[in-house]
Amino acid sequence: MADGQGSASREAPPGVLLAGLLRGWWEAAGGPDGGTRPTQQALASRLGIDQTTLSRYLNRKHPSTAPPRVVVALHAQLGAPAAELEQARAWCRAALEDQSRQREAVIHPQEGAGSAEAAAGASQASGARDGRARGPLLGRRLPVAALTSAALVAAFAAGAVTQQRWKPDPTPVAREEGRAGAAPTAGASRAWPVLRRKRHEDQFTWGRALQYLLKEAGYELEPDGIFGDRTYRAVVDFQRENHLPVDGKVGRRTWPLLVRDIAPGDRGFAVRAAQELLDNAGQGATEVTGTFTATNAAEVSFFQQTQGLRPTGRIDTDTWLALLVSQSPPQGTPSHQRSATPSASASP
Repeated sequence: MADGQGSASREAPPGVLLAGLLRGWWEAAGGPDGGTRPTQQALASRLGIDQTTLSRYLNRKHPSTAPPRVVVALHAQLGAPAAELEQARAWCRAALEDQSRQREAVIHPQEGAGSAEAAAGASQASGARDGRARGPLLGRRLPVAALTSAALVAAFAAGAVTQQRWKPDPTPVAREEGRAGAAPTAGASRAWPVLRRKRHEDQFTWGRALQYLLKEAGYELEPDGIFGDRTYRAVVDFQRENHLPVDGKVGRRTWPLLVRDIAPGDRGFAVRAAQELLDNAGQGATEVTGTFTATNAAEVSFFQQTQGLRPTGRIDTDTWLALLVSQSPPQGTPSHQRSATPSASASP
């Protein structure tokens, strides 16, 4: 299968090649010699991962970040050709290395004149490719003074844009009873998603994150993503204990009291909830272990950068909110489950 992809595909990023190979394994599993092809939902359950995440791993249009254990498990579950496992492992390693380099480039960009000089060089190269004349600057190094000035102008412009974009709303926002008038933050423009009882419908990562947070609060629940009667009763009890309107819905009043700040070294069910959300909203391959590691902190910093938040590597209320609103149901969700997608509203 891997040999038939052509020389053009071999030049594609390793994550794209990996996604195509994994997708091919899944599609071939339904062939004459492969028996009945498992649904992605059933396959995700066997692998112990979220269906949303599996759909992303198998999406040819996006680089796959499937970790090695998932690649090996998919190979075994789908009965893929033995000769293709090593190729898949190689692309997996290369894709994860690409992901790591991209993350480092965002978290630790070059500073000072070096960055300005690199930017100037890239600009000149771009101009040469586009056929635009650059005059005497083309092919010459810029003077140090000019580079320094360019760096200062760029830094000032970036700061001005950031300040304007994330300028706080002067209107106070009351997130909770007992916390009324709390100053809005960078995420104030986002709306907390609302989860409500759906009984037998899978609410995906939102549902599991909610159940993990309720477990952190002392409630015995199975984190299966289904907001059924037991989860509903736990929500009602939590709202009653925290003097919230008791309606069984989880929204802008209830989420902020469920979440807690997380820093490297923290352990528990709240960490599992954050890892579930990060795996589905970030670049994938976040393991749900219940221990917040230095790697998780780097992943959070990268996610915060993409959301316009300060890259602290710690999960505060604004980061929880950004993680929750960045979730989406799996591709190809059955129509009877699409209604499970939480809507942002003013509900509790």
